Amino acid sequence: MTATHEGATENSAGTALSIPPSAPPPVSVKSFPADLSASIAVFLIALPLSLGIALATGAPLQAGLVAAAVGGIVAGRLGGAPLQVSGPAAGLTVVTAELIQRYGWRTTCAITVLAGCCQLGLAFLRTARSALMVSPAIVHGMLAGIGVTIALAQLHIVLGGTPQSSAVANVRGLPGQLADLHPVALGISALTLVVLLGWTRVPGRIGRNLRRIPAALAAVATATAFATLAGLSLPRVDLPSWRSHALPELPEGPVLGLIAAVLTITLVGSVESLLSAVATDKLIASERSTDNRPPRVDLNRELRGQGAANIVSGALGGLPVTGVAVRSVANVKSGATSRNSSMMHGLWVLIAAALLVPVLDLIPLAALAALVMAVGVQMVSITHLRTVTRHREVLVYATTIVAVVLGGVLEGVAVGVAVAVALALHRLARTRITVEELDGVHRVWARGQLTFLAVPRLSRVLNQIPHDRPAVIELDGSFMDHAAYETLHDWQDSHRAHGASAEITGRSTNRTPETDRSMAYRGTADRGKGPGTGQRGTHQCCRPWTPWQNHCDHQADVGSGDFADTDDRTIPGASTAGSTAGPRRRGAGRLANGISAFQRDTAPHVRDELARLAREGQRPTQLFLTCADSRLVTSMITASGPGDLFTVRNVGNLVPLPGAESTDDSVAAAIEYAVDVLQVDSITVCGHSGCGAMQALLNSHPGTPMTPLRRWLRHGLPSLERMSSRHHAWARIAGRLPADAVEQLCLTNVVQQLEHLRAHESVARRLAEGTLELHGMYFHVGEAQAYLLSEGEDFFDCRVFDRVGQRA
Repeated sequence: MTATHEGATENSAGTALSIPPSAPPPVSVKSFPADLSASIAVFLIALPLSLGIALATGAPLQAGLVAAAVGGIVAGRLGGAPLQVSGPAAGLTVVTAELIQRYGWRTTCAITVLAGCCQLGLAFLRTARSALMVSPAIVHGMLAGIGVTIALAQLHIVLGGTPQSSAVANVRGLPGQLADLHPVALGISALTLVVLLGWTRVPGRIGRNLRRIPAALAAVATATAFATLAGLSLPRVDLPSWRSHALPELPEGPVLGLIAAVLTITLVGSVESLLSAVATDKLIASERSTDNRPPRVDLNRELRGQGAANIVSGALGGLPVTGVAVRSVANVKSGATSRNSSMMHGLWVLIAAALLVPVLDLIPLAALAALVMAVGVQMVSITHLRTVTRHREVLVYATTIVAVVLGGVLEGVAVGVAVAVALALHRLARTRITVEELDGVHRVWARGQLTFLAVPRLSRVLNQIPHDRPAVIELDGSFMDHAAYETLHDWQDSHRAHGASAEITGRSTNRTPETDRSMAYRGTADRGKGPGTGQRGTHQCCRPWTPWQNHCDHQADVGSGDFADTDDRTIPGASTAGSTAGPRRRGAGRLANGISAFQRDTAPHVRDELARLAREGQRPTQLFLTCADSRLVTSMITASGPGDLFTVRNVGNLVPLPGAESTDDSVAAAIEYAVDVLQVDSITVCGHSGCGAMQALLNSHPGTPMTPLRRWLRHGLPSLERMSSRHHAWARIAGRLPADAVEQLCLTNVVQQLEHLRAHESVARRLAEGTLELHGMYFHVGEAQAYLLSEGEDFFDCRVFDRVGQRA
């Protein structure tokens, strides 16, 4: 069973994830070999990339090695993401190249130091999370624009020439460069790209062995060996003596220009580092069990570490430092367990810079240029393009790319932010209001946000409705300002004063400016009650589920029970004949109403995601086994959505033992399918308070006639025996004993069913491999509180969720 430590969160599939203590675990002898191996793998990737990025910026080549060493040692030791690897990054290549051309290398070093100081200041102000406030479309567009700029510049070196000062100049100079090709440089570049792109595609056992060597190192090493053995004459790496290494000087130039440069380095470096840290944290959570994870990322501490690293790197004549996603992913995939891996990788770079200069001087510049060009092309991610397309932010993404390529990083980000704000305002102001008459009822649809800008159109449409005809206003938006609220409120009072019914429904009824005067009116509940009786507040807890929220509204009047009936609710557009023909017809009406509400309100928001799942198939990460009780809404208590959970529900959340009498193969089949076919990462058994199955077990008597229900409940007898046994302590919940015997059996049953899970062959095998986790969960219906089972004792605790909220 998985320990819950000091906190828990949930991944995209709703899996309860444990949060280890904030203090780093002590370094053990067992973890050192893993960190050592990972550090060597990261070093082999970082070495050629650091030289290539330095070449792309026009800085001294040693500056890339300095930044790599400082990023590994300083940021690795002081940062808040233990497995993130820092160093010179492609994301700052364009910015740094512009600064070197404008102010010179030594002033650029001083700018790097000042940017590090700014990062320290932002960290002490605890503003790290604010950097994540930037729209992902802007960040992805910025990186893609930088990638395009890098690729255009390095293409000239690949062809044997020299890059120009801007992306536009590089495009204009490309025809002339193509007319003056250098076959040797082009050949070495082509060889580098072939090895780089084909290294991970070699099939079979040979391919598995080759993939132990990083593709970047293999590509550069192959090109270097070929150029050396063939005696080719072409420009190579030239690392001058460290005695002549340039250090920073006092900045010289326009004050405003220098301030803009410092802010650019600070902004781009901080955003890239924090996004990389968050991505690394998600990768760790998705790939590792709870007992094999480092502490979660501390973004403010990470920003402090990056600031300190930039101060040291700039002071020592190095490139700006950021967290690097490629190296961080390699670190995690290589099995690193602590920050020692990143620090040792920096140490290896330092040793290589001191001892391997003769070897590094053999590397052709064309090979490094081809490597960096490939990195630039990869920064234009198809995955990012699909994401922004799905969220209708292609305009922001494309505008940011073009602005970065044409104007620069800071200008591009500013243009991207302006376009994003304009698009948001456009969406806020864009409201479609239509009206039509169906079966004598005037129905008005308002699609979008209702603000003062939509009031004239809204008033014009409402005035078209005859005062003596019933009307329904359906709002499909999440916001309504005061002007729109007053317009609707005044019209409704006036319409009712003429004796006609008025109904206002939809999601915007929950988001009025005055929560005490909520406009969540329900027309069917208002009929015949007189003016004003429908003005009751909605249950805000139901906000995410509109049809269920309507059910909650009715509960305020008609009492408990699933989808309790109101007086004369009918299906829109359907005949009302026979509407009192009994529960069966009313049940069909409720079902049809629910389907209609889904198609109208929910389907448009989930259609793209469901279409993707239909194409790609389901990939849930968790098997969620719970009770069939109607009060347990699994998607609600786990905040999950389509494709997240593989759910099995039965009476009593029971897991029959393999080979037991009257075994139900459907549960075993679901377990086998989830574990062996879907390859889920975890299984959660979730019990709940007031379980009728556990109550029936307690009230069972020998000799009672067997029924299908009683035969099924026999699988719960081990739980009853466990609760009565003196060899097992009573399960506790949040530090207290259970309230009664039913709650005690509900808690004990979760523990016992986890033991039954371990008896299944597929589960036992995955547990032995360390690729599967088991979780126990208890949901108290009356308290709306979830509890997780702690390791080593039958103790259910809810404080783990409270701590997540505090940390957030």
